Order: sequence, then structure tokens, then C-alpha cells
Amino acid sequence: IQDAHLSCQSPTKWSSVSSTDSPEKSASGAGTRNLPFQFCLQQALRMKAAGILTLIGCLVTGAESKIYTRCKLAKIFSRAGLDNYWGFSLGNWICMAYYESGYNTTAQRVLDDGSIDYGIFQINSFTWCRHGKLQENNHCHVACSALITDDLTDAIICARKIVKETQGMNYWQGWKKHCEGRDLSDWKKGCEVS
Repeated sequence: IQDAHLSCQSPTKWSSVSSTDSPEKSASGAGTRNLPFQFCLQQALRMKAAGILTLIGCLVTGAESKIYTRCKLAKIFSRAGLDNYWGFSLGNWICMAYYESGYNTTAQRVLDDGSIDYGIFQINSFTWCRHGKLQENNHCHVACSALITDDLTDAIICARKIVKETQGMNYWQGWKKHCEGRDLSDWKKGCEVS
């Protein structure tokens, strides 16, 4: 058989068709050699499995956790204009992020009410971001998944909105318990930020 290739004649059989066979012969099945359906299924599953594994690889790579250092966050927060935003020093932001997420961009915590806190600032899905089919308010107009990436832009924009709309940092329990009313100058010490 010259230039043989696989072709599917029906959902239940594959055949090897020679380029020397006429279309009429191939369509009728004359001059062809049927391969078992199981072979067809195995080949299709192998191709599908390879595609699924590639997709999973991309998703896992995209969802890798990044844990920032204190000084790297200080620089990012400073460039984003968080230092003295609504009167809260850079130390407040760094301290809050530490006690909320440990500087982990993919941190997630499921709460008793079924909502989820997301990302470095642990922003809640019920009020501030959109997660699935729950009846969220989504005040930040952002998908919750955007709050758990290494790019902190959406998380910072949303955190600023929370401070503005709630008139302070009391939204974050970690900040209230560990940062509020304390000298936080050490949080940016040695970080080369003004």
C-alpha cells in the first residue's frame, strides 16, 4: 500500500486507505483493510489526554503561588500610592498584608457563610469580588480569580476601594488585632522606600 493513511469510514471502524484506491472503492469499503474500533478509540483518547495534560499544565503554571518578601511588597505598595492613602502609612499596608495572607498571592480562606477571602489582602467574595454563581455584590467589579495572581494591580485597586468605602482599615481583622494603633515604622525598615 503506497501513501497509506488512516481514515474513519464510520464511528465504529477505521480503515487504511491507499492513495491508489479510487474514492468509490474507498467509500464502499472495497480495497480497504479495517482496523479495530478499539484502536480508533485508543488513538482518540491519547490525543485527548495529551490535550488535557497540556491544559492542566498551563493552569497549574498560571496558579503558582508567589509569596512576596516584605521589602518587595513595600516597593510595590509605595509605587502604587498606598503610603499615606487615606492617612494610612506604608507600614499599615505591609503589616496588614502579612497578618492577612503571609504575603501569599494565592491565599484563600473559606468562611462559615460560604464566602471566600482571596489573595494578599484576603478580599471577600460576597461583597467585593465575583466568584461563581453566588449572589455577590462585587463592589470592586472584578473576578475573585484576579485577586490571586502575582500581578497585584486588581488587588491594590480593590483594597483602596475597601478603605475608601469603609472609611478605614477596620475591614481587615488581622490589621485590627496586630497593627492598629502601633508603631509600624519597622515594617518598611531596610526596604529602600521613602
